[in-house]
Amino acid sequence: MRLHAAMVAVALLAVPATAEAQAPAPAPTVSPLVTPLFSMRRVPDLLSRTVAQTHLRSDLDRIMTDPVYGAARERSCLVVSEPGGGPVQYARQPSLGLIPASTLKLVTTSVALAELGPEKRFTTEVRAGAPPAADGAVSDLYMVGGGDPLLSTAEFASDGGYLGQPRRSTSIEALADKVVAAGVRKVGRILGDESRYDSERLVPSWNPRYIANFDISPLSALVVNKSFTSATPPAVAVSPASFAATVLGIQLRARGVTVGDTGTGKAPAGAPLVTTIESAPLSDVVAEILQNSDNMAAEMLVKELGTRPGSPGSTAAGLKAITDRLRQAGVTAEDLAAVDGSGLDRSDKLTCEVLQKVVSAAPAALGAGLPVAGRNGTLFRRFLGTPAAGRVFAKTGSLEGVAGLSGFVTGAANRNLSFTLLANELATASAGVGMQDRVVNVLATYPRAPSPAELGPKAPPSG
Repeated sequence: MRLHAAMVAVALLAVPATAEAQAPAPAPTVSPLVTPLFSMRRVPDLLSRTVAQTHLRSDLDRIMTDPVYGAARERSCLVVSEPGGGPVQYARQPSLGLIPASTLKLVTTSVALAELGPEKRFTTEVRAGAPPAADGAVSDLYMVGGGDPLLSTAEFASDGGYLGQPRRSTSIEALADKVVAAGVRKVGRILGDESRYDSERLVPSWNPRYIANFDISPLSALVVNKSFTSATPPAVAVSPASFAATVLGIQLRARGVTVGDTGTGKAPAGAPLVTTIESAPLSDVVAEILQNSDNMAAEMLVKELGTRPGSPGSTAAGLKAITDRLRQAGVTAEDLAAVDGSGLDRSDKLTCEVLQKVVSAAPAALGAGLPVAGRNGTLFRRFLGTPAAGRVFAKTGSLEGVAGLSGFVTGAANRNLSFTLLANELATASAGVGMQDRVVNVLATYPRAPSPAELGPKAPPSG
């Protein structure tokens, strides 16, 4: 290491030797001069990397210690590394436990992809209390939820994403078409069956405002349109399964089917299957969760992870599945403490080091689902007109006094970096956005240094 440091120092500081200090020119019959041991030509790659890393660390230190951020300077962390478990390029307070906000969704979705597989699909079934009569009459029709968070009407899907963006969907209209195609013409009752998950609608410690502000809706294995019954706050809490049955009833009536009452009920064992509809693969569900920061879908994934034969999925069981999976990777309770999967709860704690490991080792489906700066999801209005536009793929996180951003940046010369930034105790939301903007724009210009080619060709081997 001392020789390495000496080489870099000499390369940076050396000046050409004077004519008096140089050796006499060799005779023509003598072998050509070799490059001196401490010549810059011997270390262009090393020198370029060293300059780039020095600039990166000084630029990021300047941001993270800026007095403008007040208390957040001591309540923030940042880790930058090369993807795929590559070397760490920068780390500040990596083991500090902080509120992660929605960046926690990266943990939830990563584990879900690993446990369930990216091709996993969620199936919504329609079953009958008894086989349809010759005239297509059915006394009871059961809409059995399979945990699909994307089941929705075309109208809702058109603008149900972040700030009115389109939302991926499993078409309730298509499901109604399939019921009609199965010969159903008259239904006494439509009952929503949500028995796949438990009956806990919300995490008890969540702020009650989350429902009214559309941040979350009541959790269930059977949800249509996220159980939103209106387009503007305040939201009205409804029974998700009953509402889903009502929406299916509306769609069937529009197709000429006579429908009686709607409500909730569990399908009898062995109830004849009328039809089914499958969701898009889990990889698409993950993209919806990450791009539009869908809290409800993230929490449904947690319950799905906790589902076992004969036992309905629950938040507690799903969180245990997540922590068990992470424990295999060496993550301890001190590194991660979560009471939900969406990051809504302020008692959630996560370190930059752990989140960075999750991101760096993320499966392809997770990386492909991240919002893209200036293009879509929660980043579609961010980084416009900056070097980061179109080159940042990251999950945002935001609560009062909390800001997070974690993902990937394609820097100069297509150099990729993964990064995790968490900040707590911010005085304003704009301060968090400003910190993120500054950090990301530094990463987008990495490496900021002369290239090895600009420093000169590599020296020939001595001999």
